[in-house]
Amino acid sequence: MSFVSTAAQPSASLTNGVLIRRYEARDRKAVRHLCCETGFLGKAIDPIFQDREIFADYLTRYYTDIEPESSFVLEQEGIVKGYLLGSYRPFRQQLFNFFNNIHLFTRGMAKYPFYNNATRDFIGWILRTSWKEVPQAPRRSAHFHFNILPEAQGLAHSTKLMNSYLDHLRSKNVLQVYGQVVTFEARRGARVFERYGFQVLNRSEITKYRKTHPEPVYLTTVLKELS
Repeated sequence: MSFVSTAAQPSASLTNGVLIRRYEARDRKAVRHLCCETGFLGKAIDPIFQDREIFADYLTRYYTDIEPESSFVLEQEGIVKGYLLGSYRPFRQQLFNFFNNIHLFTRGMAKYPFYNNATRDFIGWILRTSWKEVPQAPRRSAHFHFNILPEAQGLAHSTKLMNSYLDHLRSKNVLQVYGQVVTFEARRGARVFERYGFQVLNRSEITKYRKTHPEPVYLTTVLKELS
């Protein structure tokens, strides 16, 4: 089975009790919660970064507040258990991120004296090292990132979620899309994305995980042509 879809998908699709649909404003709290519950290699972010509001603002605010029409959620028994957050307006997002990051930095520094040691170490890694470890990515392409809770994972669900987004991009005449995903062999190996028609462009080890994970963890850039 592939992420490739040749027919347009409806705005919502129900299979085996799992609903794939467009993101709605009512999903914002659930998406932010899920982001924090999966932020540390698929587990809760709290052991390495205690400020969930800042973490969720950094990773989700643009998609939920500025370009919500490009995001989709996976709902199981009425509960949001997965999402794909996307954007096909890269310049608008880059401009938003510039000012949002300044705002988040100011908030974080004001709270810094009250953070625990793990959170301070995380902030130190961000300021000293993170910018050197993020691999290059296409600046003019659409992109995505997604998370699904373990109990809702499955190839069929992931495929349908991705197809919904790819069909949205095709409707906007977008020609290519990329993602930067955290990969390691026990979770999302790069080979998984190659099966779905994505090309691996590059990857870089994320060193902040060396003390907390037994194998190397990478940020991998994958790209797919949609023409």
